[in-house]
Amino acid sequence: MLTEDGKHLYVSYDEYHNLIEKLAIRIHQSSWEFDTILCLARGGMRPGDILSRIFDKPLAIMSTSSYRADSGMVQGNLDIARFITTPRGEIAGKVLLVDDLADTGHTLNAVIQLLRNNYKPISELRSAVIWTKGMSSFQADYSVELLPTNPWIHQPFESYDSLRPEQLMAKWTV
Repeated sequence: MLTEDGKHLYVSYDEYHNLIEKLAIRIHQSSWEFDTILCLARGGMRPGDILSRIFDKPLAIMSTSSYRADSGMVQGNLDIARFITTPRGEIAGKVLLVDDLADTGHTLNAVIQLLRNNYKPISELRSAVIWTKGMSSFQADYSVELLPTNPWIHQPFESYDSLRPEQLMAKWTV
């Protein structure tokens, strides 16, 4: 649900999963055959996992991080992992790069540059995101929603960002 001022988008679990399914349909309708899904952790892990299951393709993971300040709401320096975790040795062939959103586009542009320069066995690379913000300098090959007002997206699992084990203990201790 987008707030009236267009500054916040609140997404339920059902909406989130429906959007991933719509993303899968867009990818499928393109008739592009790929070998591996490479998700960017953390935001791309859930969509990557679901797409990996739907398309029955191996899931590789590359960790990136840029949102740290102000409870993860302010973009900081971009860190990209030096290694990709993949069940098939080295990532190669046709790769679908998956993240949850193209916010500024900085992360996706940097990752694609890194992959093209350092991972020569990748023969073709396409990208998929759920959301693309209007301010993004990156346009994914596959995207479900364009958000021209650039809202902050409140995903259904973000309550875990501030939940600590002690709070769970208090909640679940009889």
